[in-house]
Amino acid sequence: MSRIGKTPIKIPEETEVSVSDGIVAVSGKGGELKKKVHSSITVSVNDGQVVVAPADDSRLAFSLWGTFASHIRNMVIGVNEPFVKKLVLEGVGYKVDVSGDKLVLNVGFSHPVEIIIPTGITVSVVKNEITISGIDKEAVGQFAAHVRSKKKPEPYKGKGIRYDAEIVRRKQGKRSVT
Repeated sequence: MSRIGKTPIKIPEETEVSVSDGIVAVSGKGGELKKKVHSSITVSVNDGQVVVAPADDSRLAFSLWGTFASHIRNMVIGVNEPFVKKLVLEGVGYKVDVSGDKLVLNVGFSHPVEIIIPTGITVSVVKNEITISGIDKEAVGQFAAHVRSKKKPEPYKGKGIRYDAEIVRRKQGKRSVT
C-alpha cells in the first residue's frame, strides 16, 4: 500500500482539475498542465479532492500508484506557485548571461556555451546566481540539471556550477615533500 497514493490531494481555490480519456488536466492562475495517466491507475475528482487508486491488483499498478499521486500533487502545487531552482556559478572569470531565449555560459572553455531555454521556464541572472522557475517541476529540475552538467563543481577549488544548497566536498590536493 502506498502511503503517498492513499492520501487524497486537496484542490486549492481557483484551481481546476479534470480527468478525461486518461489525461489529467490541472489549470490555475499560473497556467495549465496536462499529463497522461497509465491505464493501471484511476484518477477521480470528488468534493474538492483528487483521489488516485490502482485499477487492478497488479504489481505495476501498485508501483505506479504513489508515483502518479506525486505527479498530480506537483501539478496542483505548480499551477498555483512556480517551482524555483537556484544555481551558483563559482570561478574566476566565469560569467553567465541571458540573451533572448538562450543562456550563455562562460565557464573556462575556449568558447561560450549556449543553452536554449525551454518554453514554460523563466531564467533570471543576478551576478553569478541563476534562478530557474516554472510551473512544471520536472521541466525545472531537468533544465537545472542540464545547466549544471555543463561544468560540474570540481573538488579542489570548487569551481563550476552548483545548486544553491549543495555542499562541495573539497580535497586537499598535492603536498610538497620536504
